[in-house]
Amino acid sequence: MKWVTNRRLKTIITAALAAMALTLNSASAASLRLSTPVPPGHIFSKVSEKFAEELKAKSDGRLEIKVFPFGKLGRDPENAQMLQAGALNFAVIPAGFMTNRESSLNGWFLPGLFNGVEGAGKATQLPAAKAMLDKMDAQGMVGLGYVIAGMRHLISVEPVNSLMDITNKKVRAFPAPIFNEWWLSNNSAPTALPLPEIAPALTTNLLDIVDVDLDLVVALKLYQQAPNLTLTNHMTFPGIMLVSKKWWDKQSAEDQALIREVFADAEQWGIEEQAKVEQANLQTLKDAKVNIIRIDAADYAQEAKSIRDRYIENDKLIADFYNQVRAQQQ
Repeated sequence: MKWVTNRRLKTIITAALAAMALTLNSASAASLRLSTPVPPGHIFSKVSEKFAEELKAKSDGRLEIKVFPFGKLGRDPENAQMLQAGALNFAVIPAGFMTNRESSLNGWFLPGLFNGVEGAGKATQLPAAKAMLDKMDAQGMVGLGYVIAGMRHLISVEPVNSLMDITNKKVRAFPAPIFNEWWLSNNSAPTALPLPEIAPALTTNLLDIVDVDLDLVVALKLYQQAPNLTLTNHMTFPGIMLVSKKWWDKQSAEDQALIREVFADAEQWGIEEQAKVEQANLQTLKDAKVNIIRIDAADYAQEAKSIRDRYIENDKLIADFYNQVRAQQQ
C-alpha cells in the first residue's frame, strides 16, 4: 500500500512539474530578455529600451522585452552562447567581439574610414553592411541591424598631443585582433580589461590611456581618473542587435516582419540620437574642465592605410564595404 501511495505521489509531482514548465514556457513567450554590455545611459542600452517600448506598443503587449544593461545577464561571450542555445532572446553585442566569429565585420574598424557618427550611420544601410548581418545566421543568430556608439577617442592620465605620445603606453583596447594591430602599429601596449575594471586601473597606473567612445567616458566618469581627452575619430564602434535563431524560427512571419520593422525605426532613431549625444557629451566634458586636444587624421594616415590595405586585400566583403563607404562619402 505504501508503494502505491509513493507511486501516486510521484505521479502527482511529475504532473505538477510539467504544468509548471508549461506555464513558464508560456510566460517566456511574452516576457523576452535583451542584454547589453553597457550602462543604461549608453546608446546601446537606450536603443534597446526604445526598441522594447515600441515593440510592446505595436504588438499590443504580446511581445514585451525586459532590458538588462551593463552585463547583468553576462558578458559578450556568455550572451553569444545564450543566444545560440535559445536561453536569451535578444542582445546588443559589439561588432568588435563578433569579428572573432565573422571576419568581414572588421570592415567597420578600418582606421580612418569614418569621421563622424552620421557617416557611420549612413553606412549601416549599405548592401555590404546588410551582407555582414546575413552572415550571423551561421552563428545561430539573426542580425536585425546596428547601433552606432559614436567615434573612438582617447582619454588619458597624461595629455596625448600626438600619437607619438602613446609610445610604450598601456592602452585599454577592445579585445579583438584589429584593435591590437592598430595600437601595436602606434608603438603602444594594448591591454584588455572589462569595463568595470577600467577606472580602478587608471587610478593604480595599470593603464595610461583608454580607447573609448564618449558615451562610456561620461557614463563611467572616466575623466575623474583621466582628465585629458584627445579627439581622434580613429574608428567607429557599432553594436549589432542580435536575436536567437532558435527563438526566431519559432515566431510567425508576421511577428518576424514586425520585429524587423520596429528595430529599423529604433536603429534610425539611435543614429540621430547619438549625433546629438556626441555634442552633449563633449559639452559635459568641457563643463567638467577636461583638457580637450584634437588630432587630425593626417597624423595617423600612414599607419591607418597599412592596416586598411591588409584587411581589404584579405576579405572581399570588407573590400566591398570599403568601396561602398567611399562612394557614399563622395
